[in-house]
Amino acid sequence: MNEREFSREITSHANPETTITARAALPARAEENRLPILIQNRVNGRIRAREVRVILASTGEQLGVMKLSDAIRRAQEMGLDLVEIAANANPPVCRIVDFGKFKYEAAKQEKDKKNSGSKLKEIKFRVNCAAHDYETKLRHAEEFLDKGNKVRVQLQFRGREMAHQELGMAVMARVKGDLVDMAHVETEPKLMGRSVNMTLAPLPAAKRKRKFLSSHHLPPLEDSDHEDEEEDKDDE
Repeated sequence: MNEREFSREITSHANPETTITARAALPARAEENRLPILIQNRVNGRIRAREVRVILASTGEQLGVMKLSDAIRRAQEMGLDLVEIAANANPPVCRIVDFGKFKYEAAKQEKDKKNSGSKLKEIKFRVNCAAHDYETKLRHAEEFLDKGNKVRVQLQFRGREMAHQELGMAVMARVKGDLVDMAHVETEPKLMGRSVNMTLAPLPAAKRKRKFLSSHHLPPLEDSDHEDEEEDKDDE
């Protein structure tokens, strides 16, 4: 059996998600100067959902829920690809993007993450976060940044809050402004499914200036998922 027949046999017995991985098992001479590619995000025809929520990556514009065929056609008309980024959402969230560029940026981010000596901490907010809770979370963020850690700021929309995304973006802008003397924005706020994410990186130690100082021991950050579930039931 020659190399071409070997590749065809593997492809015919593999499912679409593992085809590319299987081909990487060919003899080394057949894959010379070529790195194996493992695709974690489904693309175009590999996406299984009938309907998807579509975001135009270049502008962040939400195109709404579309039939999969219409979404793929829309991407092709722009010379781009439809990439699934949140498979567990209902419906799944997809971005219209250049898949080659998407893979490059994902690989670069993964490399930067591995090379970074700092840890990534997370602070969660809600649209209607009370003033006291807001300041407490900012104090935690300053603590993390002061120790040289990066901070991922996440704001989750619950229930009918999705209809007022501008309020969530306003909270993110406020956080960014309040921490301007401690950090710079590494990743601008982006809507991913039902949440907005932003990454902050600490300024050089000599330039950091804390704003939310406290003489008291900070309480631990609490997971508010249970509280959010209760509020979701009320929204329903």
